[in-house]
Amino acid sequence: MGYHAFRVEMSYEFTSLLPKSDTIQKIYQEFNQRFGKDGSILFIGIEGEDLFTLGKFNAWYDLTNEIKRIDGVEEALSTANLYTLRKNDTLKQFEFKPLISKRPGSQTELDSLKIEILQQPIYKNILFTADGTVTLMAVTLEEQKLNTGKRISLVKKIKDEAENFGQNNGLKMHYSGLPYIRTITSKKLQDELLIFVLIALGIASVLLFIFFRSFKAVFFPMLIVVICTGWALGLMALLGYKITMLTGIFPPLLIVIVVENCIFLLNKYHTEYKLHGNKIKALSRIVQRIGSANLLTNTTTAAGFAAFIITRNDILVEFGVIASISILAAYLLTMILIPVFFSFLPPPKERHVRHLEEGFVSNVLRRVVNKVLNFRNTIYLITFAVLIIGITGVTMLQTTGRIVDDIPQKDDLYKDLMFLEKHFTGVMPFEISIDSKKKKGVMNLATVKKIDRLQQIMEQYPELSRSLSVSDVVKFSKQAFYNGNPAMFSLPNNQEKNFIFSYIPEAKPGTKNILNSFVDTSFRYTRISTQMANIGTYDIKRIREDLRPKIDSVFSPDKYDVTITGTSVVFLEGNRYLVKGLFNSLILAMIIITALMALLFTSIRMIIISLIPNVIPLIMTAGMMGFLNIPIKPSTVLIFSVALGISIDNTIHFLSRYRLQLKLKDWNIRESVVEALKETGFSMVYSSVVLFFGFIIFIFSSFGGTESLGYLIAFTLAIALLSNLFFLPSLILTLDKWITTKTFKEPLLELLDEEDDIEISNLEIENMEDNEAK
Repeated sequence: MGYHAFRVEMSYEFTSLLPKSDTIQKIYQEFNQRFGKDGSILFIGIEGEDLFTLGKFNAWYDLTNEIKRIDGVEEALSTANLYTLRKNDTLKQFEFKPLISKRPGSQTELDSLKIEILQQPIYKNILFTADGTVTLMAVTLEEQKLNTGKRISLVKKIKDEAENFGQNNGLKMHYSGLPYIRTITSKKLQDELLIFVLIALGIASVLLFIFFRSFKAVFFPMLIVVICTGWALGLMALLGYKITMLTGIFPPLLIVIVVENCIFLLNKYHTEYKLHGNKIKALSRIVQRIGSANLLTNTTTAAGFAAFIITRNDILVEFGVIASISILAAYLLTMILIPVFFSFLPPPKERHVRHLEEGFVSNVLRRVVNKVLNFRNTIYLITFAVLIIGITGVTMLQTTGRIVDDIPQKDDLYKDLMFLEKHFTGVMPFEISIDSKKKKGVMNLATVKKIDRLQQIMEQYPELSRSLSVSDVVKFSKQAFYNGNPAMFSLPNNQEKNFIFSYIPEAKPGTKNILNSFVDTSFRYTRISTQMANIGTYDIKRIREDLRPKIDSVFSPDKYDVTITGTSVVFLEGNRYLVKGLFNSLILAMIIITALMALLFTSIRMIIISLIPNVIPLIMTAGMMGFLNIPIKPSTVLIFSVALGISIDNTIHFLSRYRLQLKLKDWNIRESVVEALKETGFSMVYSSVVLFFGFIIFIFSSFGGTESLGYLIAFTLAIALLSNLFFLPSLILTLDKWITTKTFKEPLLELLDEEDDIEISNLEIENMEDNEAK
């Protein structure tokens, strides 16, 4: 597993949130096959009043050519190497020619070139603003490099070249586009993974030492943590999975889950050894008495993650598979290795078990017991008030999300995105695909006019940038036909059409042609391409729903098949699909956890009671999200399934101890609750503290989703601890014999941890002669 762990790779692909069978996803795939991927352009932006001075322009010219020569760059287009159409009367066709064939030699030459550049309407508000003070370089990257680790070095080379240009010319460089955003975020993810693993190991080690006051109680659990993490990463490599933004945060999660297992085992080991002083007997009992409860807690945690498999989303399915298998493997490793390791070590010393009677946690538990026994009404009132606040917050929840949603606003990545949105509206691809349903139907002037009319409609949406289509190519062709006169950038009339269309070359695959980007080789299909601002899913949905009837009014559905697609649309549908799937996975997780608990607690009343303390934290977390204006989106919805699977562990341990105490205390409910609370309280507090700090480290992530995951799950676990310490025991004592029924005492599945050992010293030899006499 260690060997394979070093072979696991990072994921550099843009993974859709929709399943491959989804209609929206199929349309998008067909569009990509026909026109190429819409998210392969990296934008470099500069701003200045003197961009057309000879020195800066020539440096921009050199930069464009340097970037174009980089391996992995398919094309680099800027104001320094614009293409234009030239009319070749000899060949009777338009030729795609560079506007600038060499570096200008004088400012006078550049001034005339500037006039010519700014008189190219097809590029206006696409590559430069109307006044020419802000300009872009559009760098198209090769698709083969985009989906591999070579993308990082490719983007770095481009950025290094651009930064040298910026420093030499005193210009601030701005970078954006989906390839750049994906590359920077994946690199940050890779760096954060190692940092969070090290921080989680450090926090877990410190807490273990504070709790158990022994270096051995730190070293061996950490050794098991390393083994389990190696298994998880090795399993990813064996299954062919790559590290994504979700699977990347799992190793730190696994660390705290393994440490939680070790805490329950070590705490029981110390408790048992303190009772009778027999090391081997104590090690045997930790397997017998909490082994099955630990199995159930790990299974419920695994179920919380495994529920993601039903979403049919590749990223979440992989996360669910890896997490659930790794958690169950971690259970086996801890249950086997902790007793093995400690069987070779000396028994605990007095200072190692002193924490069971002295210290802060002991005092806290004594106060908890006092509150549960004497102030239950106060506990109920506080719980009810807190629930009202939580439910109020839930009503304020919103469901939304943006394509670039998890990047903090102070990050340069976000600032550069805002720079491009300010001057060019946005960089998120938004496409309209048009099927004319007949060969060469696109080059019908009536169709071109319809496309132009639809583009004019799209200009009414401030969230959309200026669009490009075959209509602009035809206008560009008319301008070329009239020898580059910018006043002629318009659609031809019926008389002009025949001359102009006869000069337009065929769209042959593999040839550099202005038409290739907008039509297929049969001239049946075409596209309207625009860029969208980084808006929320509600706004994307509004634009789509508002555009649909307007599209149908221009293009009759009987004659044309027009679909709205692009990365922005796929994201919208994927976001909605994923949120729905995650809610379904949460419901499934609750059903699975309830079924698993039914094996231990066959009393339906007790199962219901056991779920209440774990639903309260979920309501409070949802309420917190509502008050803090944190929307429901994929990165926040999964919090509930994860938190439910982890937080219910304390409930299971408490109730299993409670039932064992019922047997030992001759069905005395009050004494059984108190003893169960005292016995499991240490492990509940210890494990919750480790989990809390294990998750809270994610608040230092540079990704908003990971940051939310950190403090929201930490908050959920803190509420869950208080709920299980105060509310659950109070509820059992109040409802008393109504929930503690015979079915609770006699489970469907008898667990070994509830069998009391028979002390050999207490056995008496029966006198057979006396019995016969009787």
